[in-house]
Amino acid sequence: MFAGVSVLRRFVVIAVAIAMAFTSVAPAFSQAKRSAPRLIRDAEIEGLMRLYTRPIFKAAGINPKSVRVYLINDSRINAFVSGGQRIFIHTGLLTQAKTPNEVIGVLAHETGHIAGGHLARMGVELDRASVTSIIGMLVGIAAAAGGAIAGNSEAAKAGSGVMAGSQGLAQRNFFAYQRSMEASADQAALKYLSATGQSAKGMITLFDKLANESIASLRNVDPYAMSHPMPFERIRNLENTARKSPYFDRKDPPELMLRHELAQAKLLGFLGNSQAVMQRYPSSDSSLPARYARAIALFRRGDIANALPVINSLVKDLPQNPYFWELKGQALLENGRAAEAVAPLQEALRLLPNNGLIQQMTAQALIDTESKANAQKALKLLRQAQRSEASDPSLHRAMARAYGLTGDVARAELSTAEAALLMGDKKLATGKAKSAQARFKTGTPEWTRANDILTFATRD
Repeated sequence: MFAGVSVLRRFVVIAVAIAMAFTSVAPAFSQAKRSAPRLIRDAEIEGLMRLYTRPIFKAAGINPKSVRVYLINDSRINAFVSGGQRIFIHTGLLTQAKTPNEVIGVLAHETGHIAGGHLARMGVELDRASVTSIIGMLVGIAAAAGGAIAGNSEAAKAGSGVMAGSQGLAQRNFFAYQRSMEASADQAALKYLSATGQSAKGMITLFDKLANESIASLRNVDPYAMSHPMPFERIRNLENTARKSPYFDRKDPPELMLRHELAQAKLLGFLGNSQAVMQRYPSSDSSLPARYARAIALFRRGDIANALPVINSLVKDLPQNPYFWELKGQALLENGRAAEAVAPLQEALRLLPNNGLIQQMTAQALIDTESKANAQKALKLLRQAQRSEASDPSLHRAMARAYGLTGDVARAELSTAEAALLMGDKKLATGKAKSAQARFKTGTPEWTRANDILTFATRD
């Protein structure tokens, strides 16, 4: 499943600390406002990120289950850490990285920020500034905050203008501290990559690409007004250490390279237009990634008749790939063929039984058949999906529909209240929670949950 998620609000505090509040939408790709960043949910890409990060997290002494990687729909190469143990990466990082190693290097760098406690320590640095200077400092930092990988020169120029005022010294001191954190995260990344037997060449290649792209605009930038080290100096420092590793020339294994290329094809298929897909993957290209992208583009434009044969060819070539089965189910489901979508989605679930996103989509297909028996099956899947997707309002909306099909009005009302609360609709959440509470016996778990929703919904 591939889904776009609207971000409700955003404010920048510092380059590596962007506080974001977000919620999910229906488990199908949806077009959000272009002016707002969107979170992308996809079982395949999220699984690939877990594969990339698991050994890195272990090398850093971090529990892999305690950190989540989120994908933002943005064509720029970028990544940052926020809200404690959360890593955000742009789709541009995945689509423009030539190898998995380039992405892994960036993830290792962001892991360095988490392991070093840089976000918490940065708060201490802010506290050290005087009250009179902190407002100006935040304005300057927000103006200068940009690429969390190589530093955004244009933003740095804007920030340096603010720094010309009375808060300049405090801001410069803060930027110096931030640059030291970036250097520390770089060195930590080298350590993690070496500990896991991986090369740092990809990270350096990506940094070099960004440095060359910004070379013209960096000519007149004050290096003390940047939140990150100067790009070419940074690359030299990294390369001097990285070349000493016995793994420097190690390449990504073919199977990992294929997964990387399939993820890129999926992103272009869902986010690009048909023309872009055909330019990148012409009909003469019969590779798995090319067919994957073309199949997605075909079903997105409603050409299910031509999409299905291509998807079937993918399934035939790699029948153990759950994501090809998932794509077949999604294509059928989104073209109004829910009953036909159930079997391929169930096969995807057999191959990947604990994935919450695939559980949700399978449940959706079952619900869309409008069968009471299938609604019962859907509820079982949705309860399982709650283990990982409890904050997704679309899950609770699906539960409401399923309960409605089974005639359980009380739980349908309660699930609707849950969804409304997660979406920020306090009025609907209050009304549905009251309706649900009136139908349950006082003190039962359902009555208590309805009461909790009322408490949260009536808070200012």
